[in-house]
Amino acid sequence: MTASVVSLSPESDIMHAMRLFLMHRISGAPVIDEHGELVGMLTERDCLKSVVTAGYHGEGNGGAVSAFMTVDVVSVDATASLLDVAQMFITSAYRRFPVLDKGRVVGVISRRDVIRAVLELA
Repeated sequence: MTASVVSLSPESDIMHAMRLFLMHRISGAPVIDEHGELVGMLTERDCLKSVVTAGYHGEGNGGAVSAFMTVDVVSVDATASLLDVAQMFITSAYRRFPVLDKGRVVGVISRRDVIRAVLELA
């Protein structure tokens, strides 16, 4: 799990989010509201949707993250076992899940994190 989480607010500009993704070499980030609650996830795929939307409508690139983020977020509880998380990845198309502890984002876990943990345990 990555504990130093790059997060976004729903009001963040989508272009700013894309820059953050490139700067931090990440492909997605949780979207957290002013109360610290998880309200969505933004991924590179969502960013590409913003580009296509802007292209079709002849608008400049941009807009709020909230217009493009996924709101039905699948998350992992901080107490979940490695096996449970691996099973979640097998049955899901998602590449990362936010990790929650008592409703607060404490990290993000990716498929690669699970593989790394398995190798460290071997």
